[in-house]
Amino acid sequence: MSNKINLLRVFFSVLLVAFVGLVAAPALAGEDKLALPEMGEDGMYIQPWFHDGFLNLGEDFAEAEAQGKRLMVMWEQRGCPYCKRMHEVNLRIPRIVDMMKNDFVVVQLNMWGDREVTDFDGEVLKEKDLANKWRVMFTPTIQFFPATAKELGGQSGATGEVVRIPGYFKPFHFYFLLRYAKTDGYEAQPSFQRWLSGIGKRLDKLGVRYDLYADSLPENLPADL
Repeated sequence: MSNKINLLRVFFSVLLVAFVGLVAAPALAGEDKLALPEMGEDGMYIQPWFHDGFLNLGEDFAEAEAQGKRLMVMWEQRGCPYCKRMHEVNLRIPRIVDMMKNDFVVVQLNMWGDREVTDFDGEVLKEKDLANKWRVMFTPTIQFFPATAKELGGQSGATGEVVRIPGYFKPFHFYFLLRYAKTDGYEAQPSFQRWLSGIGKRLDKLGVRYDLYADSLPENLPADL
């Protein structure tokens, strides 16, 4: 619970800045941009590398584990401005997308959807009912799960998650939260904000200039942080 509270604090600290730039055209200076996303029939944006499964999250988890990846569930909804921003900014940055493709199996769910989804505990619910069960209140909401089925222990996603992003994060925060989840950073430091502060200190020592609120990642960002 403390981990979720700390993530909420980070979210609200960047929300105002994100809102100011929300209506502006995305600017990703200094790096190549991927193509703009397409929109599906359900009004949500499509990424070709999202996992195309049968909405059985236990099976999706097993597939992720077999590949040495983490399962990542991304909740969105039609007309969500921050979902749009995430796809038009964060998910057009090659380094972010490469990490997501290489290290995660990403399942996209609709917070108000009617498709049937099987929870890790075996319960079958419509997407909107699963969102309620998992206490999903914002879009986008992104949940990360442990590396192994043993760690998950057949729990529902509401209790089995290890990290949750409660809303839109700018690219710097988004990228490093992916690293935080992938490298088990939450085990040594439950506070993402404190963990990220440590990253900032390391970047300062390396002389890497960064802007927490930019729509791009820092230049010369080391791969081994």
